[in-house]
Amino acid sequence: MKSITIAELATREGTPLIDVREKDEFARGHVPGAVNIPMSEIGNRLDELPAEPFDVICQAGGRSGRVVEALEPRGYDATNVDGGTGEWIASGHPVEVPSA
Repeated sequence: MKSITIAELATREGTPLIDVREKDEFARGHVPGAVNIPMSEIGNRLDELPAEPFDVICQAGGRSGRVVEALEPRGYDATNVDGGTGEWIASGHPVEVPSA
């Protein structure tokens, strides 16, 4: 399984980012530009995944790692983000919070 660090994610440009946390987690704050497709829904939403290489993030890296492992055999070029959104926030990177 391919993976990148939070520092590497911060320098990426143009690579789609899929956040597989649940909707309420995503709404509390996420990496800017991330698209929310919860792990619990991803099997029914495969048609929404990018055709090009993309990164997958969750809160700490566990769920996103499982998603990447499940997508790779299906031909997706997915990369896990080690440390997840928790480490992104702890490192002081910007966070988007949807307006209510």
